[in-house]
This record gives sequence, structure tokens and C-alpha cells, in this order.
Amino acid sequence: MTSFGAIARRGGGWLVPLAVTGLAGTAVTLALPTVLGRTVDALVAHGDITRWLAIAAGLIALAVACDLVDDFADTATSAKTTAWLRNRVVRRVLAAGPDRTRQFDAGDLVSRLSGNTVDAAQAGPALISLITAGIPPTGALVLLAFIDWWLVVAFAGGVVLVVLVLVVFARRTAEIVEDYLRIQAKIAARLTEALGGARTIAAAGTVDREERRVLASLPELHEQGSRTWRVLASSGAQAAVVGPLVLVAVLAVGGFALADGRISAGELFAASQYAVLGAGLGSLSGVLGELARARASARRLAEIFAIEPTTYGDRALPAGPGRLELRSVTVRADDDTVLLGGVSLTVEGGSSVAIVGPSGAGKSVLAAVAGRLRDPDEGQVFLDGVPLSELDHDALRDAIGCAFERPTLFGGTIRRTIELGGRQDKVVVEAMARSTHAHEFVSRLPDGYETPLELAPMSGGERQRLGLARAWQADRVLVLDDATASLDMVTEMQIGQTLTHDGGGIRRTRLIVTHRAATAARADLVVWLDGGHIRAIGTHAELQNDRSYRDLFR
Repeated sequence: MTSFGAIARRGGGWLVPLAVTGLAGTAVTLALPTVLGRTVDALVAHGDITRWLAIAAGLIALAVACDLVDDFADTATSAKTTAWLRNRVVRRVLAAGPDRTRQFDAGDLVSRLSGNTVDAAQAGPALISLITAGIPPTGALVLLAFIDWWLVVAFAGGVVLVVLVLVVFARRTAEIVEDYLRIQAKIAARLTEALGGARTIAAAGTVDREERRVLASLPELHEQGSRTWRVLASSGAQAAVVGPLVLVAVLAVGGFALADGRISAGELFAASQYAVLGAGLGSLSGVLGELARARASARRLAEIFAIEPTTYGDRALPAGPGRLELRSVTVRADDDTVLLGGVSLTVEGGSSVAIVGPSGAGKSVLAAVAGRLRDPDEGQVFLDGVPLSELDHDALRDAIGCAFERPTLFGGTIRRTIELGGRQDKVVVEAMARSTHAHEFVSRLPDGYETPLELAPMSGGERQRLGLARAWQADRVLVLDDATASLDMVTEMQIGQTLTHDGGGIRRTRLIVTHRAATAARADLVVWLDGGHIRAIGTHAELQNDRSYRDLFR
């Protein structure tokens, strides 16, 4: 798991100059009051002030250089850590798969990936800032002791009050920030849902209602933001009161010491500057706020890293026809509702099986299990006698292809979309497109298969044909989850014949989730699901005798 500490250390080499410049800047901050104090004493004594002014100028130049390096190193550290975190988040989400990440809404994931990674990446710089900011008051305390012990007493009392203010601020801020990020993610999740269904919302005329739904948590978000500002204002006001008190106390004690001759005018000036350092601790509220956001964001990212990625075995498939077997497969929802209950099913190699049933019967769950997009809670799935969970990743994905009702297309061009990471030559890609009747519309595009996706306007049916073409490269099994639902009747019949008879010279097993009687009629076998259980298995003609079966297609 990627912890807050691991994120803080991830800055690597850039943390070193960040720490060095921070410490060097702190040393300058502590040295400058003493040097300026010596300059004042030399001025009062009509001595040579040139040497002290030169030292002061050198220290100021060093402070400016440290600030420049510090800003650059801070930016470089944050950018490097953010990139590393985003890479890990994306890899973990993809490695876990859709089943194990379904607890997160898409908008929530985007919020964590875009916003929380940036905030969490501030862990290293914020910690260094906090540490280096705590050194000046300590150093000031020590240096004041060399001037006069009573100055130490006056300074320490005020600093303790400032520290108490900061501790209270840090505790209250941490709680508020976590609530703020949680509500922000909720709004992002609802917005993503609304954007995905924008056409439906527009067609239904429910824009106002959706706007209210998306922004329903905005008052709560506003309240958390207001709480943040109230805490910040309260702490700032307290620090603003305590800070001057530190300065007044040190100046008062220093004034008596100067009158008694225990310290010089220059030492009084230096003491006042050290008192300002103690008063300046109140400015740490910004650093503490940044640290609180980094911790809260790191915890949100940890929830993603806690997801176990899908594991694969190291076995290869023996020679076989693509025989798919489900043995006592049970799948449950997060609330323990049974989605599939003890399903046992054997699909002989090379055959086509239609999966039918009413909505919620478990058709898509069965398809996901057969394609190992989801692992069963009980039971196992075998392909040619080998459990899917024991197969090597590449062996599994070469053997099983999946297509869906609403395919998401990837790749820069149509060709890359069909290949999906493969290395098929042009002839093979075109053959895959012809088999699923995608070639007809692709060939009409301006640049054919080299047309960029964003320049290829497509209907839902055309996108489905590309999704089918993409899955067509599978060696043994095709799992099609309502993958022809958006096709017109003629194209659906053409593709249905190809699917059920598996053209192209390769005899593959086909598991076809469908709502169409014609597709079921062309299949070798029909599996009728109802309530997560197999109600009947037979040919379409045999099952037609049951009125409830016929009602499925009305």
C-alpha cells in the first residue's frame, strides 16, 4: 500500500536540494538579525560598518538564491510525485478490473486521479516546510540565551501560545478537509453520470431536475469550505494577537536590559528580530492546511491501492476446441444478494449458445464470469479443462474475446481500435472488420482504416460492429453481451448468421447474451436464466412450447 510516508519520500533526489535550501534559508534567517545587530552597534560606536553590511548583503543574496532553488525543487518534486501517483492509480484500477472497482463511481475515480494526486504529492515539500519552519523559533530561543536569559523567558511564553493555536488549527483542519474532499467527489460522480446521459436528459426535458441532483450537495460543500475559512480566520486572529504580544514582551524586557547596560542597542535590535520570528509561527497555518490536504488525499488514494489486483496463473492452454464449463458458480452483490446461484453449465467447443432471460436474470453476470471479467464467489470456470484463474494473462486474453452493448473504443485510428494492442497486419484487420460487417462503413470514411477516431462519426450500431471486430481475434471463445442490440435488422441478421455459424474458417465457442428471438433461433442451444438460476436449457424450438419463454421476446 502507498502510505503518506511513501508518498512523501517519492520526491527522491529533489527532496535533497529542497531540504538543503530550506535549512540554508533558515540559517540565513537566524544569522541576519545578529549581523544587522552588529551593524547597528558599529554605527552607534562610529565604527566600520562596511564589513557587516557586506555580510548582510551576502546573506540576503543567499536567501534569494535559496528561494529560487526552493521554488524550482518544490515544483519538480510535486510534478514527479503527481505523475508517479497517477500512474500507480491508473495501473491499479486497470489491474483490478471492473468487478473490484465497482464500489467507486467514475466521477469519484476521476476526482481522486486528478485532484487528490496533486494534493497528496505535496506531502514531501509540506513536511520539509513544516520542519524547517520550526527551526527558527528554536534557534531564536538559543541565540536569545546568549544575549539575555530574561529575553528567553519572554520569548518562550509567547511561542508556546502560538504553538497551541497551531495545534488546535491542525486538528480541526484535518477533519474538515476530509469531509470537503468526500463531498467534492460525490458531486463529481453525479456530474459524470449526468454528462454520460446528457442526450437522455435533454430528450426527457429534465435538465433542471438533474442540475438540482448534481448540485444537491453544494450547500454542504459550501458549509465545509466556510468552516475551513472560519478555522483559518480564528487561528489567524489568535496568532495575530499572540504574535505582537511576543514582540512587545521581548522589547519590554530588552528595554530594561538595555537601560541596565546588560545588552547593547544592536543586541536589542537582534532580539526584536528574533521575536518577530516567534510571532511569525502563525503563518504556519498555510503549511499545516497543505499538510492536512495531503494527508486526507493520501488516505483517499490508499483506498484505491488497497484494492487487490486481479491475479493470473502461469498455465498455458492445451490443444482443445474451446470447451467452456461453469461448475457450481455463485456470484453475490456487495449486499450479499445472489446474482448467480450455483450455476453449472457446459458449452461444447465450437458451439453457439444463446443466453436469454428477463432483466436482472444474471445474463451479463454469467457473461462476465465466462470472460473472466469477474471472478465467482464460489465455484470455478474452466476452458478446455484449465481453470480460468490459473491461466497466464496473455493466454487468457488470446483465447477469449468480449464484446458489449456499448463498447468503449480506444486507439488513435480505426485500425488501432480493432487491433486493441495486437499486431495484426492490414489483411487480418480488414478480415476481422469484414466478418462483422464493419468494413462497409469503414471503407467509406475519408482515410479508411487510418481515419482518426475523433473524425469518424459513428452510430451506435457502427460502434458495436467495431467492438465485435475487436473481439473477433479471440482464438477459442467469443463472449458477446448484447453486442448486437443497436444494429438494424438486416445487419443484425447478417452478423447473427456469422456469429452462430462462426465464419472465417475458425470454429470458436460463442456465448451470446441476446434479447432477440432470431439470434436465439440460430444458436445451437439456448440457456434460459431466471433469478440467477438456470430455468431451462434446450433449443429455441423446444423452449418455444413454454409461453413464459415466448413472452421474453415480446
